[in-house]
Amino acid sequence: MSKEPSYSTFNTADPAFPVLIAVPHAGRDYPLELLSALRVDPAELVRLEDRYADRLAQRAIEAGVPAIIMRKARAWIDLNRAEDDYDAAMFSAGGSLAKPQCSAKTRGGLGLVPRRLHGCGELWKQQFEADDLAARIEHEHRPYHLAVDSTLAAMRDRFGSALLIDLHSMPSLLPGSYNPPPRCVVGDRFGQSAAGHVSEMLIESVLREGIPCVLNSPYPGDFTLRRHGQVRRNIHAVQLEFDRSLYLDEAQREPTAALPLLSDLVMRMALDMADMLRGSYWAEAAE
Repeated sequence: MSKEPSYSTFNTADPAFPVLIAVPHAGRDYPLELLSALRVDPAELVRLEDRYADRLAQRAIEAGVPAIIMRKARAWIDLNRAEDDYDAAMFSAGGSLAKPQCSAKTRGGLGLVPRRLHGCGELWKQQFEADDLAARIEHEHRPYHLAVDSTLAAMRDRFGSALLIDLHSMPSLLPGSYNPPPRCVVGDRFGQSAAGHVSEMLIESVLREGIPCVLNSPYPGDFTLRRHGQVRRNIHAVQLEFDRSLYLDEAQREPTAALPLLSDLVMRMALDMADMLRGSYWAEAAE
């Protein structure tokens, strides 16, 4: 297994802004050992991807906003799950794995390594070796989150505060209790991972574009926000979910002409949040 970083970093060496965009689920690199273990058509794994969500960060990256983007596919390892949030039945006994703490999402098939997908059932031909998962944690999961940690710490030390925008995409939501249904969800774990004014400002930015947006429902955020959101230390973390139909075709496979427009919105949101965290936003608003 390669020890080269499986994620790409942009503008992180000397961050010029107190905002970091992380994209954990848009990876399209499928290792051969993963594909050979599949019992389903590899095309099914696209449903696990936040398809092309990395391109939503492109304009912000061009503007100098720091970003960390995972290249390996979510089917290989899910960075938004804790190291011990795995299905023990998927792995051989032994090895150096921590005792599993099986969450509801893992029981539903979407753990640290996804097990099954609705409509196609079990994904894998047989168990993986426990040491295989331990290696994925050591070489992919842990370095990614340490990179996020160090970048946010550098920002907080330089600017006094920092914000992680954990960027995702979501399937279209049914109307349910919302009319119209939201096409963007900002998650802050009900105020645990970010101050209220941070989430409110992000929602207002989306609403100004005519995109229905709500807070925490149905996506309040998961492990990444628990790990990195430290409000008392002025490190905020939010999850930002955009409806894939805003920028992908009907099959939700390829980008449409709307993708650059949404990427522009993400850039403006990141830059506005940077101004807010540095205080210049409120100074201008008071004039």
